[in-house]
Amino acid sequence: MDTLLYLGIIFILGALTEWLSPMLHLSKVVGYMIIGLIIAPGTFGLFPHSFVLDVHIIIDLSLALISVLVGASLKGSELLDKTRQILFVTLFESLFAFLVVTGGFFLLAGWVFPEFQATLVIALLLGGIASASAPAATLAIIQELHAYGRFSKTLLAVVAADDAMALMLFAFAMTLSSTLLGSSGIDYSSLLQAIYVIVGSIIIGLFAGVLTTWFERLFSHHKGMETIATLGMVFIAYSMSEKMGLEPLLVTLVMGVVLANLSNDFDLVEKEIDNHIIEIVFMLFFILSAMHLDFSALLTLPLAVITYLFLRMIGKIGGAYFGARVSGCDRKTQKYLGLALFPQAGVAIGLALSIQDHSGFEAFAPMILNIIIATTIVHEFIGPFLTRYSLMKTKKD
Repeated sequence: MDTLLYLGIIFILGALTEWLSPMLHLSKVVGYMIIGLIIAPGTFGLFPHSFVLDVHIIIDLSLALISVLVGASLKGSELLDKTRQILFVTLFESLFAFLVVTGGFFLLAGWVFPEFQATLVIALLLGGIASASAPAATLAIIQELHAYGRFSKTLLAVVAADDAMALMLFAFAMTLSSTLLGSSGIDYSSLLQAIYVIVGSIIIGLFAGVLTTWFERLFSHHKGMETIATLGMVFIAYSMSEKMGLEPLLVTLVMGVVLANLSNDFDLVEKEIDNHIIEIVFMLFFILSAMHLDFSALLTLPLAVITYLFLRMIGKIGGAYFGARVSGCDRKTQKYLGLALFPQAGVAIGLALSIQDHSGFEAFAPMILNIIIATTIVHEFIGPFLTRYSLMKTKKD
């Protein structure tokens, strides 16, 4: 019963935040996160730790829906003429983030990690994680500003493709790191695992999307049931992919792409979600996510945290700029797209956690995880401001 009480309080606080944010000229996303931090167990202790553990399923539910909606933004009919631009921007910004973070940490190793050996391994792992972005904040800001122009569509497409690229780069980093730490031969286990995750996630996402279109036809006479069946399939796909060791966000993202391009009625389902569900989803996701953050993590290896933030921003901005320029994007996209890619959260933390499952990385895993958790705090607070700024500058495009 206490959980229901705390959720009721969060709903009231969320409603008040939505009302106050415009008056304070504050993004609702940032407002939700401030509320989450204030009531977090690790801040003023207004809510107990047990509540944060009890509501983890709500964060998963929210991520599943957000990921589907991001995937649904990739409609072939609208993006066909931008395919080259999206591919080039994604490739450049992901690779630049990887190379700049890896190279920067390796060159600055003696200053940042004076007590650690095998600094190339640390640099590779951080570089592999750096390419990932966070779709939740991006989609929330776009919906809040009603910024549905060319820039926002390109941004969402890049964010959607970004995490698949991050998985591949992280797999390369893990494979090379395993080889550097090992005594003989190249360890392909990480690479094979990444291939399994990416290919398996795409297959499950395709299957779930096609099956959902069948349910939509079955319930086409009742739009409410159509929406309910779609939500049910989203949650099933997300949960099953977790049990199979796949990437749930990639599965539901692919599912959204399939629905947007194969379903005749998904626009109606999407509108139903936008009108009645998504505001609650964003409110719960950002407040509950912020309740997990612990500012004490920022005190862990502060030089490493600052260096990671600085290098990743250079990589994202520089890579997005060159990718946009080479592929012929307009000047505003070249200038602002990299800034909008600053948010980083769930996928990055998931990759950092996965290092603990590999033998030989015991000395590095806790440090990498602490750095990523600490930078997530900054990414999630500064990121929405930068995304909002970029969208405001390009809103007419």
